[in-house]
Amino acid sequence: MTQARRQDNSEWPEWLNKAWQKEPSEGAVWPKDYPHSNGADRLCIGTMEGVYDVSWNDWIIKGIKEELYACKPDIFEATYDAVEE
Repeated sequence: MTQARRQDNSEWPEWLNKAWQKEPSEGAVWPKDYPHSNGADRLCIGTMEGVYDVSWNDWIIKGIKEELYACKPDIFEATYDAVEE
């Protein structure tokens, strides 16, 4: 996710926008330097296991129980198939 896409999150799915609007907690996504982010820091995800730092190019995924987590690009490509809308 680039800085420009973070500032204009119109392409994000609704569930990710919702997580972005939450205060840092389980099920939320926020900049690592929250609330003093300059837009260049990594993102964090609040998971059931604690806070996870998202690396650039990681995919943010919503699981079947609505939980959020990050997935490395190689794992994502090996696990999921592309679909056309």
